[in-house]
Amino acid sequence: MQAGLAGVPVFKLYGEGSDWPTVDLLHCETISSRSQLYGWEIERHRHSDLWQLLYVRRGPAELYVEGQHTRLEQPAIQLVPALSVHGFRFHADIEGYVLTLAAPLVSWLQQELGVCAPVLQQPHCFPVARGGHYLDSLFAAIAEEYANPAPGRDVLLRSLVCALLVWLSRQLPQGEGPAERPERGSQHLQRFGALLEKHYREHWAVSRYAHQLGVSTAYLNGVCRRQTGHTALQLLHQRLLLEAKRLLVYTTLNVNQIADQLGFSEPAYFIRFFKRLTGQTPRSLRQP
Repeated sequence: MQAGLAGVPVFKLYGEGSDWPTVDLLHCETISSRSQLYGWEIERHRHSDLWQLLYVRRGPAELYVEGQHTRLEQPAIQLVPALSVHGFRFHADIEGYVLTLAAPLVSWLQQELGVCAPVLQQPHCFPVARGGHYLDSLFAAIAEEYANPAPGRDVLLRSLVCALLVWLSRQLPQGEGPAERPERGSQHLQRFGALLEKHYREHWAVSRYAHQLGVSTAYLNGVCRRQTGHTALQLLHQRLLLEAKRLLVYTTLNVNQIADQLGFSEPAYFIRFFKRLTGQTPRSLRQP
């Protein structure tokens, strides 16, 4: 956990540290699996680079998202974009799922979804008046695939999430666009994240990112620290490390090939980088 704006904590997953806990670009769990650990109440917090979809199949539940309080008695899906302050209170009989999407996956989804992409931009609560059986099947399929890795897993999970977001986008009133623009610091963080996703393999210096954004290096680092609790360089390293783990788990590339694919000048430099951030060597991650 890192201190955030106005004392609102910033988590990866609620109650956990700053490390993303999986090599996947999404995380799926039942609502009860985490909330029961905290007395069925998730206190207000933010995620700097994660989007969440909360599917309440059976409530009641109370949602607090960006100052708006919603009490759910009927099935609904709450979308929580990155940086949105949110908290939840659940009944012990709650049923449903929490789907968390990492920024690289969201970036890919925005490109793939086209006209449906705006659904990801603002918090929104979607009543599930119709389509409950479809959504039950969709979330169950995501949860099953997430829990039981099999060949083609990454492709199938992306396809299932795409189907979910297309369904959500069709529930928005026609012509409804994004609400108010985010504040300036959040805009710069979003633009930095988009640039990082394009160029992290090129090992740009933080000063180059700042120049591309038209801000100073000190300003960019300040925005990153305030919004995420990390420096710009730490965010760059986190992205490289996540991709390294994915290549180690999901491909047969050797360490030298992975180092080259990630832009490291020498494999030894990559190995030192990996060990410094994880405490283990790349090869040890592959060992059962």
